[in-house]
Amino acid sequence: MSFKDLPAGARPREKLMALGPAALADAELLALLLRTGMPGKNVLQLSQELLDRFDGLAGLLHADLDALKTVKGLGGSAKRAELAAVLELARRALAEQLKAGAVFDSPGAVAHYLQLHLAARPHEVFAALFLDAQHRLIAMEELFRGTLTQTSVYPREVVTRALHHHAAAVVLAHNHPSGSVEPSRADQSLTQTLKAALALVDVRVLDHVIVARGATLSMAERGLV
Repeated sequence: MSFKDLPAGARPREKLMALGPAALADAELLALLLRTGMPGKNVLQLSQELLDRFDGLAGLLHADLDALKTVKGLGGSAKRAELAAVLELARRALAEQLKAGAVFDSPGAVAHYLQLHLAARPHEVFAALFLDAQHRLIAMEELFRGTLTQTSVYPREVVTRALHHHAAAVVLAHNHPSGSVEPSRADQSLTQTLKAALALVDVRVLDHVIVARGATLSMAERGLV
């Protein structure tokens, strides 16, 4: 079933043109990409099923092509490719925004960028945003995976990557798959260890951001950096 099979008032395209994209629900925006449903299931139902399966947009953003292939109604490679392309465009658009100006000129963009990259991961990932002297993004790297402690995150590697990028500052980040963004004592200890190590090569730690689904916490705002 396609858009033409839906009642006029329920068609996402017409709603977008009349009210703007912000007026559309996640499933409606996704339906615009998918365009058609399948026998017995219209495109809006398929879109909602897709969001439910991957626990919302954050999970969908990290779904690989193989995972999408298992969804009935996305068997065609064209739909999967278009969906993957749009999701990657979202990540790159935010990256370009952070490269164009100081990251703290647009703190919301930093939060969204980290949400796109880290929030839906099923395991902990430690990353660093390497910044130039004007605090513009040079690169983001995922450096470590697994349970993050002082013994699993190696300060020497973080310093090496900062020197590689000629970074003047970094924003540290990691996710909490548990859903809570409250910093643990280990998070605080790790931050101070990395701050001291990077200070030896004149690289400032500006923040350590903790990410979970739908939430971020700035340790700098808590006075913990």
